[in-house]
Amino acid sequence: MTETINPLYLASELALNNGYGLGQISSILVAGVVTALAGIALFSILRLPLSLFAPELLTQTYIRVVVGSKNILLVLLTFSAMEVMLLLIPPSKSLSLIEFCLSIGITILSGWMLSRLFREFFNTTILGVTFESNPKVKGESIFLIRYFGDFAIAVTLILVFCISHNINVVGIVASLGIGGIAIAFAAQKTLEQFLGGIVLTLDRPFTVGDYIGLSDGPTGKQGTFGRVESIGLRSTKIRTSGKGTLTIIPNNALTQATIENFSGAKKVMSVMILEFLKSISADEQALIRQIVMDCTMDIFGLDWRSTEVSFSENQAQVSFFILGSNELSMELRRQLLDLATQKITKQLQKHDISFILNQPTIYVDAPISI
Repeated sequence: MTETINPLYLASELALNNGYGLGQISSILVAGVVTALAGIALFSILRLPLSLFAPELLTQTYIRVVVGSKNILLVLLTFSAMEVMLLLIPPSKSLSLIEFCLSIGITILSGWMLSRLFREFFNTTILGVTFESNPKVKGESIFLIRYFGDFAIAVTLILVFCISHNINVVGIVASLGIGGIAIAFAAQKTLEQFLGGIVLTLDRPFTVGDYIGLSDGPTGKQGTFGRVESIGLRSTKIRTSGKGTLTIIPNNALTQATIENFSGAKKVMSVMILEFLKSISADEQALIRQIVMDCTMDIFGLDWRSTEVSFSENQAQVSFFILGSNELSMELRRQLLDLATQKITKQLQKHDISFILNQPTIYVDAPISI
């Protein structure tokens, strides 16, 4: 005997299930909205007690990182509240997909915020301590610390995400390793050129538009000189001067060649203006010049022989010339010069020379001509 199913019963069950699902989603959205509103209020409330009771460094970090990334933090807090609410609700297939997407968003935003906090700590603490202990900081090797920190943050968050979602990290890594070995054997030359392109992208010995010369190399032409027209994954195209022909050189050859960059080097003039509260005597002017030279001559990448200190009435203009090969080196040397400026300020205050330092320091690009 066949059992008759009541259509009204089926309709009521479907409506009940749909209503329960809508109720779950509504509670998740409400948790996110409430958290976002609470976060907006919290940002406004915290600023006053921090400015009154917290150390100046903590307050500045809060303003630069937290307030400067207010919108990102609000989204992160909203996603986190929705994630917590999802964990409290009985799981279902649709909610599992929503939870997975929220976890990806939380992981990405957390990595971005942790990277910003680490870079702030690097700029304010690590770089300052390094400069104080060794003013002759050479090259960009110190920035490896910052890159290692970003890499460690990314790897840690990816591992946490995989473990929390029961993703077999070991199996994925092993599969990638076996597949990578097979690809490496099958396309060795192409892989060398591709890796050479990655090295050129990271190291950036030249950029598109630079005039370069190749003095040696295993496969590159001897004495090639011209303008870089493009940098591809496998090769770099150089428009040779004189003939105007296009020379295509594999990237792995460029990584082993000696490259002379004629236009990539940069020279930036940094202008610092001091306004004194009284007339400065000739002896005080000589003392100021000596302090400026002593505090800046050990900075690597600063052409201290070109440093100029000129006086006019109750004002002094200090001009520094910074040399660098790329934006990374220029950033490092600007930060070191800022630290040296603070040192100059302390030395002048020790000699009871009252002044006002006009902020910010002016930077003027002065490219080196060919």
